[in-house]
Amino acid sequence: MTRTYLADTQAHSFNAHPVAEPSSPLMQTYSPLPVSFVSGKGTRLWDQSGVEYQDAVAGIAVTNVGHSHPRITQAIQEQAHLLLHTSNHYSITWQHQLAERLTQLSGMQRVFFGNSGSEANEAAFKLARRYAHRQGISEPKVVVMENAFHGRSLTMTSASDSPSVRNGFGPLINDFIRVPFGDMKALETITRQHSDQIVAVLVEPIQGEAGVITPPPGYLTALREYCTRQGWLLMLDEIQTGMGRTGAWFAYQHEGIQPDVVTLAKALANGLPIGACLASGIAAELFTPGSHGSTFGGNPLVCRVGCTVLDIIEEEGLIERAAQQGKRLKECLENALSHLPHVQAIRGAGLLIGIQLDKPCQSLMRRALDNHRLLINVTRGNTIRLLPPLVISEADVDSLVHALYDLITQEQ
Repeated sequence: MTRTYLADTQAHSFNAHPVAEPSSPLMQTYSPLPVSFVSGKGTRLWDQSGVEYQDAVAGIAVTNVGHSHPRITQAIQEQAHLLLHTSNHYSITWQHQLAERLTQLSGMQRVFFGNSGSEANEAAFKLARRYAHRQGISEPKVVVMENAFHGRSLTMTSASDSPSVRNGFGPLINDFIRVPFGDMKALETITRQHSDQIVAVLVEPIQGEAGVITPPPGYLTALREYCTRQGWLLMLDEIQTGMGRTGAWFAYQHEGIQPDVVTLAKALANGLPIGACLASGIAAELFTPGSHGSTFGGNPLVCRVGCTVLDIIEEEGLIERAAQQGKRLKECLENALSHLPHVQAIRGAGLLIGIQLDKPCQSLMRRALDNHRLLINVTRGNTIRLLPPLVISEADVDSLVHALYDLITQEQ
């Protein structure tokens, strides 16, 4: 039975947000909104003044089982009391348990643990390089998609396709060939030009940062079949779509395919830093002792929490809940918003939904915060991205739709 955790905190009047300091010792990599949260429970957060907010972002698809889930808290407390870190020079029981669970759920064979999505994608890229060298390809290429986002390391910055991510960091790594997302004909054209260099395709099943762009039905199946014919690795970036977000454990399972490599992070430990690169077939045998590693990756704490997250998702039926509530949310949004002049498209899967407007709408994040005590995200400048915790209730869905209707109808 799914449980939505409610806070004991009583309702507070809306107090002014704390004002940010004019100068900060932090590097200026973010432009945070003027609010700081001190506690959370389920789909709710509370700021320093005790004001309650509805969270429809989940830390950007991270806190899938909700904030401060008591079983996560218990697992952290117990493991912190026992052991945090030993390094990967020694066997880590929780790491083996989490890897076994993930391979069973995904159909993959082996797992490498790092600390982030970028690290997971770096591991995938190194597997592609290793695969190329085994075939005697000295200058391999990996196909990536237009508008893709795969992380902030230099390699993944090169693989990504956003000016805000790439500008000022050149020269970038020239190992990638870019094609339009969802376009198999474009991929076939590229193949004729670079057939002796391409070794892998790296793709997001749904492009989250690009504005929740969904591919045509059957696209992943066609990619799987094409990569098999060409002898390429199919590598899926499920960092945002994995762990139940789309109404399945992994988005590729909607089409019943089996990739060669899958990357995970975000929701795997509900807020603790972890990344995972899963591989099967020849890709699972490419790393050997000393060829890759991580000091902190897969430590006892994060892996025990990862196992607990899997338990919660299974026992509370959150995969089914994401599918059901995601369908309800999308239908309610279409009924309430699709006729509005500013709304161009509503798309997504499960509880990953994008509402594309006809003009920039970054200011809606602040207005949602101030006027509705609601956390939303805007990506690519004109798309509202919704990624609520999987424990979202029907009442949460209704209040979210009402707030978005108000925000969009007041947009000038």
